[in-house]
Amino acid sequence: ALEALGRPSASSPSGGDEAAPAPAIMSIRPAERGEFTQRAYARGKLGLCEVEALADLITADTSAQRRLALRQFDGRLSRLYDGWRSELIGCLAHAEAVIDFGDDEDLGPDDPEEDEPSSDGTGQGGVWDAISPRVSSLRARMNRHLSDSHRGELLRSGLRVAIVGPPNAGKSSLLNLLADRDAAIVSPVAGTTRDVVEVTLDLGGVRCTVSDTAGVRNEGEDGVNEIEVEGMRRARRAAMEAHVVVGVVD
Repeated sequence: ALEALGRPSASSPSGGDEAAPAPAIMSIRPAERGEFTQRAYARGKLGLCEVEALADLITADTSAQRRLALRQFDGRLSRLYDGWRSELIGCLAHAEAVIDFGDDEDLGPDDPEEDEPSSDGTGQGGVWDAISPRVSSLRARMNRHLSDSHRGELLRSGLRVAIVGPPNAGKSSLLNLLADRDAAIVSPVAGTTRDVVEVTLDLGGVRCTVSDTAGVRNEGEDGVNEIEVEGMRRARRAAMEAHVVVGVVD
């Protein structure tokens, strides 16, 4: 190894007038962030779905996020999409063959000069009749796959939970109980919470951003000022943007 680097080994002669060769400079550097993954993707070792799953696994905060990333990393999603792609390519090939070479074939029920389709399923009518159920079935499978109410996206990005209710109903106390710390100020004075207080929690393996909001009451009541009105406006907005709204009453 020393000889390969241009350095004399212990057994090699070093006497005489010959000078020892200069050591070779090796091109060694630290790997960039994600470089090994990038090389694996460029060489076909990992697909795009697996690369995204690896990124999700690295940034996962909860057990549910890790399970979702591992299920995607094992290749089942790539195999599903590759199957859809193969089915589409097969249907497209049949359709293009009819368009390019079907002028001299019988047209089946769509041809005004033909009263009945070919009995052997050949010709344009037979090909279209064979393709249509395959495309309809594929479309139904895609719709079922996409009709999961964005469950995977919610697990990946997390749920937004808003705690709403009138003043002094116990919203801040509930947030502190869930967070297991004093995240929000608790006071018997109405209108203590003026802004939205957000805490990120792991609830049952799901990443949740829980928001404590200002108490909502009639803006015409005594003691309500413009700051509290702004807090109530932000509370309503937080409730509209949340996936789950928890109402607290006394």
